Amino acid sequence: MKIRARVISRGDAEGEVIVSKRSFSFLGDVDAETGVVVAGDSDIAGENIAGKIFVFPSGRGSTVGTYVLLRMKKAGTAPKAIINLESEAIIAVGAIIAGIPLLDRPEENVIELLESGEIVRVHAGREGWIEVLSRLPDGPDGNDSGASRGSGRHSSNSEVSK
Repeated sequence: MKIRARVISRGDAEGEVIVSKRSFSFLGDVDAETGVVVAGDSDIAGENIAGKIFVFPSGRGSTVGTYVLLRMKKAGTAPKAIINLESEAIIAVGAIIAGIPLLDRPEENVIELLESGEIVRVHAGREGWIEVLSRLPDGPDGNDSGASRGSGRHSSNSEVSK
């Protein structure tokens, strides 16, 4: 399955998804030295975004967040790629200067479609797309019925679907 999206910052990445249903600020919501989300009101508090494909609706907060994202990239604690429903200037500039692929305006609501722990490929070139490489199994038989989408499970068990 490929989902088209608008390219904000070019690059390619593949990896595990971490999904937040809340807007995010790189200034104050994450420990830049570790990549761990420290905002107590976050739905992914305590999770590590380092080296993952970070999916969240939009950015919020101070322009300093741009430089926090660059600092995270230099420290090796930044996400591999970012996917927003609607990116804003702080996240966009941060991703561009840090060289982190960023897509927004996906043709499907990836916040509801994707689940933390699934594996995706992000392509942000002349065209942008997200390819779902593996989904988490839903039931005891491993069939992906979609019943638990958005349940917040964090499992690395997956099956490949195209």
